Amino acid sequence: MANILGNLKLLKADMEKKGWVIDSFLFKYKNQIFVVLVKLYGENEKRGKYALVKVEFLRQGNLNDSLEVAANSNGFLVNAKTLREYFNIEFNKNLGDILKQFNQHFSSFIPTEVKEIKSSIEEKVMVGSLSRSDKDDPNKIYCFAVRINPLKANGEYGKRSSYNDNKARILRRSLYDKLCDNKHLSFWFSADKNDEKTNDEIICNWARNNKK
Repeated sequence: MANILGNLKLLKADMEKKGWVIDSFLFKYKNQIFVVLVKLYGENEKRGKYALVKVEFLRQGNLNDSLEVAANSNGFLVNAKTLREYFNIEFNKNLGDILKQFNQHFSSFIPTEVKEIKSSIEEKVMVGSLSRSDKDDPNKIYCFAVRINPLKANGEYGKRSSYNDNKARILRRSLYDKLCDNKHLSFWFSADKNDEKTNDEIICNWARNNKK
C-alpha cells in the first residue's frame, strides 16, 4: 500500500522547519509500549537510496532492547524477518497481510508535527541518542557552561552541532532560548549533578570569559 507511512514525510518536514534532528512518540503493540525515535540523516551520513528517515524502536522496560531501521512513506526498508522477530510476529502463510496490518497500526501513532512536550522516558532516550550521535557521554545531562567553538582552518568559529542544539533545547530550554541565536555557542554538560550551574551563573561566566 503506497504511502502507508505518509505521516513520516510530514513529520520530517516539520522537524526540518523547526530545527529538530530527532523526535519521539509512544507506540503500543501486543500490550507492549515502545518509545519510537524518528531521526534525520546527517549531511554526510550514509543512507540507502530510498531512505527518508531512521526509525528506532526501544522497548519500554528494557531500553537496551532496540531496533533501528530505515523507513520512507511506503514502509520500513528492512527484511520481514527482522521486524517479525523483534515484534514477536508469528510466522504463517499470511505473513504479508500481517505485516501490512502492522504498518497500518504503526501509522496511526505517527504524528504529523513535532510535539515538544515529552514524557520523561522520551526525553531520556532522545538525550541519550543525541549524546551518542555527538560522540558524548549520555550521562552528561547537567549543564554547567556555554563556550564559543574553536576556530576552524578557514578562520571562522565552528557552529554547534544539531545534536548539541537539540540536547540543550530538551534539557535547558530557558537557557537555550536566551542564547540560541549565537550559532557558534555550544552547551556543555556534566554527568555530575554537583557541576550544574544556574542560567544566570552560566551567562555571567560566559560574559566574563569573553571580555576583550
